[in-house]
Amino acid sequence: MLLVSILFGLLPLAGVVWILVASSIASVDGLFMSLILLTVSAIFFLNVFLELRERGVIGKGKGASSKVPSAPKTE
Repeated sequence: MLLVSILFGLLPLAGVVWILVASSIASVDGLFMSLILLTVSAIFFLNVFLELRERGVIGKGKGASSKVPSAPKTE
């Protein structure tokens, strides 16, 4: 699923590059298509980020605790 999300995230970016190469970015259609493609790509890359975070590759994993255990009190 991770590889599929990466692939589907890169395909819209290729569309944006095609719009830039074809010089149709100055038209209203080109601008809106670029925005739509960037949004679709961002959604798939968000899925990739969340999947990697769940696996513990990025950031803290599920088992990691942010609190440091305090020293026991001695009386």
